[in-house]
Amino acid sequence: MSAPLRRRRFGSVLLAQGSALALASAAPLLAATGGCSRREPAPQIAYTLLDGRTGTTGALSGKVVLVNFWATTCATCVQEMPSMVATWRRFQPRGYDMLAVAMQHDPPALVARFAETRALPFGVVIDNTGAIAQAFGHVRVTPTTFLIDKRGDIAARHIGAPDFAALTAHIERLLAEPA
Repeated sequence: MSAPLRRRRFGSVLLAQGSALALASAAPLLAATGGCSRREPAPQIAYTLLDGRTGTTGALSGKVVLVNFWATTCATCVQEMPSMVATWRRFQPRGYDMLAVAMQHDPPALVARFAETRALPFGVVIDNTGAIAQAFGHVRVTPTTFLIDKRGDIAARHIGAPDFAALTAHIERLLAEPA
């Protein structure tokens, strides 16, 4: 007879502790936070971009914004970055923006070199203190992506590489919503 599974709450999803399969199967459940229930407001944070400009999530109100937590040491993050760039280029003229938040453990020099060599066109932030990851619900896994609607509410969250066809369809819907 096996020991009973210990369970752990992950957002609004209950997972069997230590189960990679449980985490993988929970990811689609985490994707959509819209629908019939009210969306939760995105945290109000201040940040400094690699180029020294500062901003806040509140200043992005009226735009659809993707916040992507990533690391240069995360193979999935590196692999998805060209699709992130393509998505930004496709939707940016229509009121879409993106913040790529490098995790606290990522060396700033590596983040800067990565952003420069790949000519990342969107804002890149280094979360030196971990405060941004903390504000977004203690993000620890990369990549973790949040999609924020024009009103500043979290419309979706995803752990792992997103399905870019589904992501672009969701962005289209959010761009069509009133501010």
